Amino acid sequence: MGFRMGIIGLPNVGKSTLFNALTKTAIAQAENFPFCTIEPNVGDVAVPDERLLRLAEIAGSEKIIPTRMTFVDIAGLVKGASKGEGLGNQFLANIREVEAVAHVLRCFDDDEVSHVEGRVDPISDAETIETELMLADIESIEKRLDGLLRKLRGGDKDAIQQDRLLKDALSVLEKGQPARTVFVNDEDTRTWKNLQLLTNKPILYVCNVGEDEAVNGNSHSDDVLQLATKQGAGTVVISAKIEEEISQLETKEADLFLNEMGLAKAGLDRLIHAGYALLGLATYFTAGPKETRAWTVNKGIHAPKAAGVIHGDFERGFIRAETISYNDYILHSGEQGAKEAGKMRVEGKTYAVQDGDVLHFLFNA
Repeated sequence: MGFRMGIIGLPNVGKSTLFNALTKTAIAQAENFPFCTIEPNVGDVAVPDERLLRLAEIAGSEKIIPTRMTFVDIAGLVKGASKGEGLGNQFLANIREVEAVAHVLRCFDDDEVSHVEGRVDPISDAETIETELMLADIESIEKRLDGLLRKLRGGDKDAIQQDRLLKDALSVLEKGQPARTVFVNDEDTRTWKNLQLLTNKPILYVCNVGEDEAVNGNSHSDDVLQLATKQGAGTVVISAKIEEEISQLETKEADLFLNEMGLAKAGLDRLIHAGYALLGLATYFTAGPKETRAWTVNKGIHAPKAAGVIHGDFERGFIRAETISYNDYILHSGEQGAKEAGKMRVEGKTYAVQDGDVLHFLFNA
């Protein structure tokens, strides 16, 4: 299990350049004109995790298999997209298919790169897209409410629940707030998620700054940080140009380049980690002579469901999970050492898997 993150933004903010760099491909045309990305490009990348290498070394693994993350580069949006302007209809359809949204905002000044609105103002850009998404949600909700009338007259329980949730969403949207601000009870969570409202998607603002501003950002990225803090959204500062250069280098050269730039980690690492935090995701590991592998799960997931990520039979026939924390696995040089030190625990069905757990599942076939 990985997750899909859609990369969105107004035309010419650096979306495709960032996508190319992150996926180390050139399948998206990073051209200086609107709508160069016609179809959503999809790139599948390995999630960088230094813990994998250390675990594999201790376990003597033949293979190392990281978990994956999928980036979707979605066509640029303009005002009027909710009414089909530009490539609006396509944009709105594509965004429904991702778990989270990385909203790239232009936070750099460059006279050679045109801006669709003729000025650099990331806050206004963010509001433009948010408004279009809210308008699209309002239109969608109104249509759905009309479609529920017959079932409501028949007393259908599912329809009653949907009607209530849709009206809650409509109420906040009409006040200029995104659907993600609606408080949802646990019993409504699944139905709420299935409504697939665009403004319910978690947002990560990506501030695309100039090369000399990649470490500390600038006044534009500071403004975006304030906006993200108010919204409870995530934010990361990246220079797409730097990421593009790094993507062309070997690992050692890339590390040297990052050090020279004063950056501790590449933008890919920071973007993925921010995405994990935004979605409440965690990683657990399986380690042995054949392979060491990373698995992505939701934080707090119970052991049987975590086992089901590997195979459905593991969840259905779950007996117990032999668990070692990552730190204990490293400190005691592997499974046997951790076991001898009393650091291997036997956990049952109610155990909430922790980030970094090294797990071995026992199950009935």
